[in-house]
Amino acid sequence: MEWVKLLQTALDYMEAHLLEKISYEDVAREVHMSSYNFHRTFSLMAGMTASEYIRNRRLSLAGQELQMTDIKVIDAAYKYGYETPESFAKAFSRFHGVTPKAAKLRGIRLSLFNALVIKITLEGGKNMDYRIVDTGNMRFAAKVKAFKNETINDGDNHEIPDFWTACRKEKIFDELYALGQEGKRDIYGLCSPTRQNEGTFDYGIGVILDAETPVEKVEALLSRGYRIWETGPATYAVFSCFGEDGGCISEMWGRFFKEFLPQSGYEHTDETDFEIYFEKSDPGLFCELWIPVTVRRKV
Repeated sequence: MEWVKLLQTALDYMEAHLLEKISYEDVAREVHMSSYNFHRTFSLMAGMTASEYIRNRRLSLAGQELQMTDIKVIDAAYKYGYETPESFAKAFSRFHGVTPKAAKLRGIRLSLFNALVIKITLEGGKNMDYRIVDTGNMRFAAKVKAFKNETINDGDNHEIPDFWTACRKEKIFDELYALGQEGKRDIYGLCSPTRQNEGTFDYGIGVILDAETPVEKVEALLSRGYRIWETGPATYAVFSCFGEDGGCISEMWGRFFKEFLPQSGYEHTDETDFEIYFEKSDPGLFCELWIPVTVRRKV
């Protein structure tokens, strides 16, 4: 199972380089993935980002060393990757609930964060409806903004939901709706991981363009900061996300990696993925999730 090998390689690399200056981008290069896709895959599989994992492992080890040896706090700070004793003390206190100085006292309670261990468990056993769709070239008019890769799957980060809220307040949806006739006003949430060796990705909110879209209306939007978002021919696995909020999208992404990929014969590709928020949808349907895939290469 490729994702198991990938995750194990990433964990081994992080554990071997915990005391070095590494980031999740370094780990992504080690497993030959874009930083965006690695961040998304690791966080969905491990339940935390790679950056969180590295930080928690370092702080756990720092607590053990402070309590078990005579290492000075300032030396521990530099050893475990902090530029100043103050920044180390702040992070240490958040993690352990006590200061680094207090951690030297016998009887003080510290937090232990062990290295992740991969265990193969049975997954599935329930329906996961999907369909495979081949698309040609697609063009969208979209309001686009760049976000840091760490934004993806970070439950504490609300930048993308805030982007949706801001677009709603700025009447962006009204302008997008005006491009299409009734029945052709579905809104797309477009996500592009195509930036090479960069720490950001583009996210756009837009509508699909076709031969009937008024050219003058599109040009008017472009003059006001909108962009044309283009995709080439691709194959997509399409899933229906049922729920009241975006949590159902994260849940479906998790099932995609844990259940669909290992069993389906497909692998994930670096193309635009998107959600479709239908003008008229089935009861309880939050959106459709379109994830780019290709038939898995035989080794």
